Amino acid sequence: MGATGDVSKIDEVLKKAVQSAAVFSELNQQTVDRITRAVFEAGFNNRVKLAKMAREETGLGRWEDKVIKNAVATQFVYNDIKDLKTVGIIGEDREKGIVEIAQPMGPILAIIPVTNPTSTVMFKILIALKTRNPIIICPSKKAIKCCAETARICYEAAVKEDAPEDCIQWLTEVSREQTQALMSHRSLALILATGGSGLVKSAYSSGTPTLGVGAGNVPVFIERNADIPFAVEQIFISKLFDNGTICASEQAIVVEKDIAGEVIAEFKRRKGHFLTAEDILKLEALAFDAEKGLMNPEIVGQPAAWIAQKAGIEAPADTQILVAQLKGVGRQYPLSSEILAPILAFYVADNFEKAANLCIDLNYHGGVGHTVSLFSNDEEKIRKFSLLMNAGRILVNTPSSQGAVGGIYNKLETSLTLGCGTGGKNITTENVSARHLLNIQRIARRRDNHRLMRFDTKLYLDETKDARAIETIFNRNC
Repeated sequence: MGATGDVSKIDEVLKKAVQSAAVFSELNQQTVDRITRAVFEAGFNNRVKLAKMAREETGLGRWEDKVIKNAVATQFVYNDIKDLKTVGIIGEDREKGIVEIAQPMGPILAIIPVTNPTSTVMFKILIALKTRNPIIICPSKKAIKCCAETARICYEAAVKEDAPEDCIQWLTEVSREQTQALMSHRSLALILATGGSGLVKSAYSSGTPTLGVGAGNVPVFIERNADIPFAVEQIFISKLFDNGTICASEQAIVVEKDIAGEVIAEFKRRKGHFLTAEDILKLEALAFDAEKGLMNPEIVGQPAAWIAQKAGIEAPADTQILVAQLKGVGRQYPLSSEILAPILAFYVADNFEKAANLCIDLNYHGGVGHTVSLFSNDEEKIRKFSLLMNAGRILVNTPSSQGAVGGIYNKLETSLTLGCGTGGKNITTENVSARHLLNIQRIARRRDNHRLMRFDTKLYLDETKDARAIETIFNRNC
């Protein structure tokens, strides 16, 4: 149910969540699965309405693509988690004498980004309810209404199937002070943080366990053995999806010199507009805030032709992607950074090794641990490239936006929270899903492991009375 952004009300919000958690912990698997299915169906059935609300409120992307995001966040996520055991005994290894028991974590705070508001709300609600964890939705200030409506629809569907009261709460006002108070509250079990780097960093600094994300800045290597028309088609399918607002969308293209002409021709055929040196300077000034080192939010999720006009660049009205051919990577090349819009950096490398090194540089320039993309039909090159990358997801012959979230083009877990590992200051490189929201208890039965080996104390201890005593214990009956 809804809650205001008043800091003084935070204790009340968490009190309700804790009470809900107590009831939730008593539900069996059948009830939990029934609740989860009802929420999935409610979200899926409202996918068009919520997509239009998100586009209208945020002004970002395309509502038609947001419909697909909502479908992925409901149907694909549900299909991925529906058979997962999340209550009671979930695993038993008789040989090792280990029994695993799933327990809920407790109240979860879900930070929601403006780029994917309704889909992220539904995704996080589904994985939280599947694991019997109450959830509090903290939306972006620019997406409060659509997030509240999404949460309301899910909550009403859950309660009808005997979910505990207040299992879903959402904020109808948002302030920095209130968000900080929520994140550091003693009764909060976990933060699911999806959003800007500053907010994610605050979540990690709150003292509450956090599953967060990192920046993308995804490089794409088109290797000489790739099917070039196919590769460029897939890149356009991905980068144009919701006007590039997914953090896993392509940010830079790297091609080998001997195929560069063919790749450029294919880009132009698909209405990719290559910028002059003067145009690049104009676009840099508009698209990137050099002082803050961040993309300009004004151009996020906007069409390429609109961005060109805003920057004072002459480009055809049907331009799909703005392409900037650059000579380097780093702060002095602003368009080599992550920009969530139909803008791509473009690099030509002499050979495979130099192309791979460029991808490494791009990945480390604001995207380490996240995702890289490769188009190739040479298995040896695919493996060699992959071993060089520091990325949680190395996508092969796949549109990056749709491939990274999983479930569509591959068997990665379907998720709208993509871990970046320790390189991206996250705890996991995996696609975060329901199994990450469980506390697992383990019953460990006695096994006479000492029968399988002798313990040689001489390697570690002097020949003392204590050493002989330890040796006796470990070697007895062997």
